[in-house]
Amino acid sequence: MTATVKRMALTVGAGLIAIGVSAGAYVHAQDQNTNPQPPPFRGRGMGPGGPGGRGPGGPMGMLPMLGPRLGLTDAQQDQIKAIAAAHKDEWKALADRGRTAHVALDEAIGADTINEVLIRQKSAEAAAVDADVAVARAHAHAEVFQILTADQKAQLKTMQAQMREHAAGQRRGR
Repeated sequence: MTATVKRMALTVGAGLIAIGVSAGAYVHAQDQNTNPQPPPFRGRGMGPGGPGGRGPGGPMGMLPMLGPRLGLTDAQQDQIKAIAAAHKDEWKALADRGRTAHVALDEAIGADTINEVLIRQKSAEAAAVDADVAVARAHAHAEVFQILTADQKAQLKTMQAQMREHAAGQRRGR
């Protein structure tokens, strides 16, 4: 396969991925308008792509789903809700920045002419926002981790290890 054919195949593939991501974001946004998610830490939490979060539970990761299994007290649940409320504006700003950065990247990828410099610039901007989201999640996780008992911390670490192992097994095709 020549370099030109490979480049064209990669461009078409990237374009298809961009279209799929954009369509998913559009459908998710429409769903949010017609079916708003429950408040954080109940059920799915802020959901995938929610304010500052990627994956289940939004910025708080899997904690909303694991909370009942950890046996959180009412006081702990209230503290977690307060932590989420304290970060709500930050997460919303991060989510808005992330959406803007990823849309700009998708547009650069799908442009009529390939501008590698622009694509790399937009990709770096999107990566910087993703890094900011990761840091914000780490801070929120640390705040929540402080209110857990030693037993709950150990149980949470065990559950996280099991989920990582399960995810790794699925990636290997088990």
